[in-house]
Amino acid sequence: MRKKKVLFLVAHRPGRSPGQRFRFEQYLDFLTDNGFECHISHLISQEDDHAFYANGRLFAKLRILLKSLHKRWGDINRAVEYDAVFLYREAHMLGTAFFEKKLRQKGIKMVVDFDDSIWLKDVSNGNRHLGFLKRPSKTAKVVSLCDMVLVGNEYLANYARQYNKNVKIVPTTIDTDYYQSAEKQVKETVCIGWTGSSTTLKHLTLATPVLRRIREKYGEKVRFRIISDAPFHEEVPGLENISWKRETEVDDLSELDIGIMPLPDDEWSQGKCGFKGLQYMALEIPAVLSPVGVNKEIIRDGENGFLANTAAEWEQKLFMLIESAELRSTLGKAGRITVEKKYSFNAQKDRYLAYFNELTSA
Repeated sequence: MRKKKVLFLVAHRPGRSPGQRFRFEQYLDFLTDNGFECHISHLISQEDDHAFYANGRLFAKLRILLKSLHKRWGDINRAVEYDAVFLYREAHMLGTAFFEKKLRQKGIKMVVDFDDSIWLKDVSNGNRHLGFLKRPSKTAKVVSLCDMVLVGNEYLANYARQYNKNVKIVPTTIDTDYYQSAEKQVKETVCIGWTGSSTTLKHLTLATPVLRRIREKYGEKVRFRIISDAPFHEEVPGLENISWKRETEVDDLSELDIGIMPLPDDEWSQGKCGFKGLQYMALEIPAVLSPVGVNKEIIRDGENGFLANTAAEWEQKLFMLIESAELRSTLGKAGRITVEKKYSFNAQKDRYLAYFNELTSA
């Protein structure tokens, strides 16, 4: 039987973007084993990556832009060979739905997937002066042009349903076969940590006063680890910056005894899919999250993790975890079970496949 062909139009090369990895890349082998042929067309190469996110480098960015436009035009012309096109967020990073409109005109079936409030403006630091080239409001048009919309939570679904009737919720998932917890060793120090991209480091500053207070109270009994593609520059005693690397991400995270995810209660954060928390929980690391958006669905406070809003709540719950290895173990194990049951690749893979079969059915 002929395999159904799907063309994935994305910004980054495979393995580069956490969003791409955990929204669709981890499903590609499963799709391939179940009747699909998957091809990825990405716009930003490994060589382009540094220039694209750096400050300045305007000529290099112009070259990347022209190259990406040429590549997408080629993708549009060959898309007729495919049964469907998958868009992760958008076909192109410019503020136009031109490519999506062309695909629609050709009668090609399309699905768009997003896991953030992408209809709001959020520009990387290196490209703030080019922010005028983006037009997040185009998201409504992209959604309306697609045959199916995949989103990570109910908040995003409510937005998408304004423009498309065929909206499916697929939580951002963890491959629990890959995220395996190492046996916890009894250590003299407790490590509190955070992981994320440079674009979300700003959220960590919300917890900085609490981290300083913890260090004042416990001294060298507590240390802090930040895992990111850029260093955290706030002055916090006992803090180490670890450069994120895919090859070592699980080992680097496994050093944590407690994982934190502070968030502001704003419109952008309402759309977040709780991925940091899920990473901690998959590795049996007790998680303390801000009660924002889907975090309130993932965490049952005091059962499989903690929710903390005010500084006093953050201090109280982190103090409890610092002082009790038993509590850390209990919440960590319950967190892992939560991920396995609802937020894992294994829990969602059959539903994901069903949506692709629905999209490509005659």
